[in-house]
Amino acid sequence: MNTFTAVTDAVGGSLGLSALVATIPLLAFFVMLIGMKASAHVSAAVATLTAIVVAIFGFHMPLDLALMATLRGSLFGIMPVVWVIMTAIWFYQITVASGRFEDLRRTFDKLGDGDVRIQAILIAFCFGGLLEALAGFGAPVAITATMILALGIKPLKAATVVLLANTAPVAFGAVAIPITTVGAVAGRSTEQTMNIAAIVGHQAPLIAVFVPILLLFILDGFKGVKEAWIPGLIIGISFAVAQWATSNYFAYQLTDVVACIVSLGAAFIFLRFWNPRGIEEMRARMDLPPAATKEELPGIRIWMALMPYAVVTFIFGIANLQGPIKTLLTQAKITLDWPLLAERLVNAQGEPIKSAYSLELLRNPGTLLLFSGIIVSIIYMIFNENGKYPLTAGAVVNEFSHTLYRMRWSAVTIGLVLGLAYVMNYSGQTVAIGEYVASLGGVYAFLAPSLGWVGTAVTGSDTSANALFGKMQLTAAQGAGINPDLMLAANTTGGVVGKMISPQSLAIAATAVDYEGRESEIFKAVVGWSFGLLLVVCSLVYLQSDILSFMIPVVN
Repeated sequence: MNTFTAVTDAVGGSLGLSALVATIPLLAFFVMLIGMKASAHVSAAVATLTAIVVAIFGFHMPLDLALMATLRGSLFGIMPVVWVIMTAIWFYQITVASGRFEDLRRTFDKLGDGDVRIQAILIAFCFGGLLEALAGFGAPVAITATMILALGIKPLKAATVVLLANTAPVAFGAVAIPITTVGAVAGRSTEQTMNIAAIVGHQAPLIAVFVPILLLFILDGFKGVKEAWIPGLIIGISFAVAQWATSNYFAYQLTDVVACIVSLGAAFIFLRFWNPRGIEEMRARMDLPPAATKEELPGIRIWMALMPYAVVTFIFGIANLQGPIKTLLTQAKITLDWPLLAERLVNAQGEPIKSAYSLELLRNPGTLLLFSGIIVSIIYMIFNENGKYPLTAGAVVNEFSHTLYRMRWSAVTIGLVLGLAYVMNYSGQTVAIGEYVASLGGVYAFLAPSLGWVGTAVTGSDTSANALFGKMQLTAAQGAGINPDLMLAANTTGGVVGKMISPQSLAIAATAVDYEGRESEIFKAVVGWSFGLLLVVCSLVYLQSDILSFMIPVVN
């Protein structure tokens, strides 16, 4: 049986030429998506086909292996990636169908005592982070933008605020699927993937702590920062500390859920003792009408609106804490030696390359979200306050099928992008690019986050950016003698600040604030912030690779 070993100088015996040819599939994706303005799934299909052609004719990979590598990646894209995103969106839709989401919106209205700047931060930063943690996929931008518009904030400011606020939770969004993906694509163990999450937990919080202050500036300039910087900083610090602690010492999949709940709790406590100054002057300055009297909500309605996030935190907590429950859940697992790849993919030493497909049936985030959604649905159906909040089993099932239909093309896109990533990995394309980039030496540590930034800016997904560049980052880090987990984390954190300028995010924000056709205005409003934050991330990663190396936990 013929075996295949990927080599990095397959094209003309030149590493540089091989790396150049290996970029063709990525360029095809970017050109189709941005230049040709093709849909995401069409762009991904063209790029994947291009990657297969390059693998066969450029890197001499047999046709059957190229196709099987693509299928192997696509299956991972469907299970668990699409499964996680789908159940997360369905979980959110249950709160909407039950009518409790409206109570949650009114709960935010009560906070801030008429200070729309604080209310906007709570909605876009804290609640938007919860939506990103559970759903992602543009839902936080769309939902929070409409809620902020309801406060009276102008459309362009509303769009800018939600896009910038959405940076803080992206790395751990959709139950941390970007980190799970980069660990899988790079072939890292479970412990190493947890280490990547811990490193991201030493990067992303340093950005998150200042985001509320930036939002104050966008909303009300220097005057807004001067008048409300204290609650803004408290929200940012509480979010950052919780994000760091959860990603390092609890369950990294729950990082954003815990961080958002903690920051909301800190804001609620602080705002009971802090009274905003100059509310009427601020509202006049922002061209807002006088503050209206808000509806008083009974405590039970506030609790029922917040209850779903307590349930999901509890479920994920017991599933990830060491003990018999975690052991029992972990035993329900599928492991499959992938046909052809397992027998014929070998390294230079003739040893088989890891290609097995593994899926935890009960402990993967998608299934845990399914359990959480079922529990929340039952509670809502039992405690419906005499029919005021009706929710039926049929409605829950209909929301699931509607979500499944809604995600049909997104599922195709994700499956194709992961197929593209795997065929590029197994054929040696990403390794060739990585070894060439590694020749840049120490400066590579500074540039590494920019790959995640570019990938997320183009695809609109930190998960997709990690799938595209994860293996390349690993190879480049090993070649440059840099901690590979640091570079994988850098790709993830770089993607965090690239999402706000992605065409997908811009389109969603424009639609939400009734700015269709004016995406360029929103782009101009956020692109400077994106570049500035990218520079901060690049500098931080470079320092962590040397001077600040003590910040980086290491797992063998």
